[in-house]
Amino acid sequence: MAVVVAAVALAGCSAQPQAPSAEPPSPAPEPTLRTTGNLYGTKAVYEPFQDPSTYQQAPEGYQPVLIEHVGRHGSRLLSSKKYDDLLWQLWQIAHEDGGLTELGEQFGPDLQKTIALHDEIGYGSLSARGAEEHQGIARRAVERMGPLFDKAVADGTPISIVSSGVDRAVDSADNFVIGLEKADPDLASVIQPQANDRDLLYFHDTDPDYLAYEDSDQLGDAEDALEEVPEIAAAARDVVSRLFTPEFVKRIDDGEFDLVDHGKGKKHLESVVDAGSYVYELYVIAPGMEQDAAVDMTPYMSEEDAATFALLSDGGDFYKKGPAFAGSDVTYRMAHVLVDAFLTSVEAVAAGKEAPAAEFRFAHAEEIVPLAALLELPGSTKQQPEGELFTYENNPWRGAQVAPMAANVQWDVFSGPDGDVIVRMLYNEQETAFGGECTPISDGSFFYSAEELSSCLADKR
Repeated sequence: MAVVVAAVALAGCSAQPQAPSAEPPSPAPEPTLRTTGNLYGTKAVYEPFQDPSTYQQAPEGYQPVLIEHVGRHGSRLLSSKKYDDLLWQLWQIAHEDGGLTELGEQFGPDLQKTIALHDEIGYGSLSARGAEEHQGIARRAVERMGPLFDKAVADGTPISIVSSGVDRAVDSADNFVIGLEKADPDLASVIQPQANDRDLLYFHDTDPDYLAYEDSDQLGDAEDALEEVPEIAAAARDVVSRLFTPEFVKRIDDGEFDLVDHGKGKKHLESVVDAGSYVYELYVIAPGMEQDAAVDMTPYMSEEDAATFALLSDGGDFYKKGPAFAGSDVTYRMAHVLVDAFLTSVEAVAAGKEAPAAEFRFAHAEEIVPLAALLELPGSTKQQPEGELFTYENNPWRGAQVAPMAANVQWDVFSGPDGDVIVRMLYNEQETAFGGECTPISDGSFFYSAEELSSCLADKR
């Protein structure tokens, strides 16, 4: 099924407005996509997408009763020893052979700082900024839904904390708890010990259809086509030529080198494109670890070249995790487990059953990106026809907007004086309309009845 909002027809969706109207209420406006951070793809550091003071207020008489949340881990270090190590190997050869430019000489000490930091803290670890990102999201949740947390403490209603079990997700959850307890120390009495659930929060590693797709020629051909875009080779040559002498660049071109990383031993550096793209990988990760080690990678990557490499990165993530190919939902259908978890808790509240005060879950880009596509969130509504390669001109998908570090989806749930329940979605802390044919309670509102969501999201669970 194509993920194009205008073309999606969801069976069983019926509007259930809460206010009388001669015409069905208009959908809430779709937020304007930001442009900040686009050079960094999904490695962009996190900032909330909206000022909380501008949120719509729940209708009179409605009180907060539940938060459903899933977030990506916060900003981190490099996931493994590869890009830094391979560039260091190449740099050492060039240094010994007189193959470095003046800027290239400067690059070596910055590589050493980067490697030393990773040896000290650990590859894949949450950075200091990543910890702050989750503490901030937690604090703002308490500020936004204060009465919910007050009642949870008064009634002893639990707050659930669940992660994928991967270290950076575990640490993100721990820091989220720190943020909650800083905002309200009394919450320590109701916050439950952290649990792990890989099927819910690491499903990209367990879904058999998706695992088959990862190994498919269809995905491999798309990734190869992205790497062969002429602008990629030109940008790589620009980056490498500023670090290495023409003679040394020719040696790379001539295939003299086949360097293998000293981490997992799976990544190679054989070409100018390899070297240029690995510099980009250091460029995008540096802002997220600036509090741990001040390494400025901007001298080695112009904004023009970064934008070109961002296209390669975004295109790869689009096909591997996002909307991908028209007519197929293999990359995102597996996120239905999260939609079902959210709806099940909302329905429990609507039915007057016991439920936690909040459920906070911590996962990865591999979960947030598919969820965004399944829910048709802004920027994730267009697939690519077979044979029409993803570009920035023909598709709005941008990694920095869809799933920056600490990206999150939150449903704020409120109960009215007559027991009816309404829900507002925040996507990266920006009020966001539900996609498809979901209809809000009134014109321009970001609130939806629980019954409406159970109906219009039925085929997504």
